[in-house]
This record gives sequence, C-alpha cells and structure tokens, in this order.
Amino acid sequence: MPLPRAPDRLSDEMAAALGHAVSGFGFLEEALKRAIFSLTRQGLGEDADDAALEKWLRRMEDIADDSLGTLIDSFGAAMRHARIGDRDVLYDILGELRLKRNLLCHASWRPGAQPGYWHPTFINTRGERFPDDLSAEDVLQIHADTLRIARRVVSIMRATGIDGEWAGHDDD
Repeated sequence: MPLPRAPDRLSDEMAAALGHAVSGFGFLEEALKRAIFSLTRQGLGEDADDAALEKWLRRMEDIADDSLGTLIDSFGAAMRHARIGDRDVLYDILGELRLKRNLLCHASWRPGAQPGYWHPTFINTRGERFPDDLSAEDVLQIHADTLRIARRVVSIMRATGIDGEWAGHDDD
C-alpha cells in the first residue's frame, strides 16, 4: 500500500499568519479563564461561606483544561449574571471565533486557486466543508479580530476589580 502524499509546504507568510492566529486563540482562552474566574468570584459576594468557596475553587481548577468552546459557554453563563450591555453580541462573536479556530487549527492545507491563497480542507461536525480559499492577510485579520475580542474580555474581567495573575508572569 503506497504512503499518502506529503502535505504541501505552506508559504512562510501563511505559516507565520497561522502561527500568530493560533497564539491569539491561546491568549483568548487565557483571557476567558481569567474573566470566568473574576465574574464567578464576584457573583459569590463578599460573605460567601467556606463550602461555596470550596465548590467555586474546584470549578476554577476544572476550567484550567477546558477547550475554547467550553470556555466560551462558561463565559456566556457567567456574563448572564453580570451587567454587561453587549453580552449577546460578544457571545455571538466568540461563537464565530470558535468556528474559525477549529478551521485554522484542524484543517489540512492545499494550494488555492490563486497564487498566495490556500484552501483549508476541513469538515465540521455538521458535515459542512469550508468553501473559500484564504490568504495570509485573511488569517491575520482573524488574528486581529481574536485579539480585539480578547481585549474586550479582559476589560470585563478588570471591571470586576478581581484581576489575578497572568500565566507565566510570576515574580520570583
């Protein structure tokens, strides 16, 4: 049985754009975790009893390994209990980013119909194929959109007054 053919090598420009986009999704995940922490801790109130705090801490440990989709759902639930005016719009945008993340992270890439474009071979859980070719500029726009929304999530977290620490920013 012959081996499958090797994948096409992405252009350096496209590979760099994908790398930046993936790192942006990682930052978004971290921002969501911190916002969930802040919003749910704020929701407990100042006089939470030990049992409630213990239950909350166990949940916070659980979200450390959650995927982007689960984090978005948890963030959506946490926003329902806070006064966030654009929460429905924000939740919808996060859902769109979830789909784009799945596409960019799980697709197999082939050269597109035009030079500089790449076609993501990807079928989602509903059996849908992604029809469009993408350029590095398209992927960098997804990265920019991801960072814009991550900054919005961070602003929601900071508005609670409960900030916490960013991963990797330990003061030794």
